[in-house]
Amino acid sequence: MAELTGAQWRKSTRSGSNGGNCVEVADNLPGLVAVRDSKDPTGPVLTFSPTAWTNFLWAAKSAH
Repeated sequence: MAELTGAQWRKSTRSGSNGGNCVEVADNLPGLVAVRDSKDPTGPVLTFSPTAWTNFLWAAKSAH
């Protein structure tokens, strides 16, 4: 995907040492947050608007 060119992928600081079972996020792209499986970096990517991603994070943190 052309809009993912320049994506800087990072794992959550909460990923720990769980054998690589985590997601990576690229939030350095204008108007887009991309999420992928760290075990399959060339596989499918989910994309969200920054607002939708912020809302998701807020909801996930509130669920604890």
